[in-house]
Amino acid sequence: MSLKDIQSTGNKDTRSGFGDGIVEAARRNPNVVALTADLAGSLKLNQFIKEFPERFIQVGIAEANMISIAAGLTIGGKIPYTTTFANFSTGRVYDQIRQSVAYSGKNVKICASHAGLTLGEDGATHQILEDIGLMKMLPGMTVVVPCDYAQTKAATEAIATYEGPVYLRFGRPVWPIFTADKPFEIGKAQHFSEGTDVSIFACGHLVWNAIQAGAILQEKGISAEVINIHTIKPLDEEAILNSIRKTRCAVTAEEHNIIGGLGDAIAQVAAKNLPIPIEYVGTKDTFGESGTPVQLLKKYGLDIPDIVAAAEKVMNRKSNS
Repeated sequence: MSLKDIQSTGNKDTRSGFGDGIVEAARRNPNVVALTADLAGSLKLNQFIKEFPERFIQVGIAEANMISIAAGLTIGGKIPYTTTFANFSTGRVYDQIRQSVAYSGKNVKICASHAGLTLGEDGATHQILEDIGLMKMLPGMTVVVPCDYAQTKAATEAIATYEGPVYLRFGRPVWPIFTADKPFEIGKAQHFSEGTDVSIFACGHLVWNAIQAGAILQEKGISAEVINIHTIKPLDEEAILNSIRKTRCAVTAEEHNIIGGLGDAIAQVAAKNLPIPIEYVGTKDTFGESGTPVQLLKKYGLDIPDIVAAAEKVMNRKSNS
């Protein structure tokens, strides 16, 4: 498939996909409840509150309390979705998540908006770039990072019927929609192209950038295989290995620190099964700063040209190995 034929069907923020998805999940399952730490508007919960006011809990700026309440609600059979910014969903409440949710396998859905650099102008204190690593290290925690509005909506609905703790990560900016016609399944990678020269694995907002980069590579005569790894854990190892057996090199692209994120997960699979050269597109052991999403992605090396350059570099390494 030619990647240049993949077109956006519109533009919408992924957090709106969450807001629409939780309403659909609640309509189907009366046990779905929503909790927020003073950020109902930012997490697009207005429709949920309108339809299900008795299933909404506003805990105020008390994120640790929110996680503890959610853990308790599961004992009565409820399916709690906790909502706040990704920084407050993980870093601020890691002990509560570890002890009250992960350790005891509680069916809590930790839904985290405004993740990564594309939070933008709010700056480094809010742009968490370590959360995927924090959450995937917790035993039994499922980690899902959808790439656009449609996939975020689908993932939000899917986790309601997925037993066990889940971390769902999404973002703030308006972003292209390009997966509306593609099925979503937790733990199953999504292919956008078949290729033989280089594998490009991406998650979140950078899937769109990876598709654009792959199209540029195809125009240069390079056969790029672009795969959306929307579920970081459990990882679709079969899809990863099938791809790198063909291409013998890979690029990973994520809006996250290259330490502990998608890149590390891919590298671990490769190291255990088929060692290959890998190039990482992500933040390089750094905090972010204030700026527009576009400015920040460019400055920190997460832009389309950066993925193209990484693909060309890793192919050169493969040729010289």
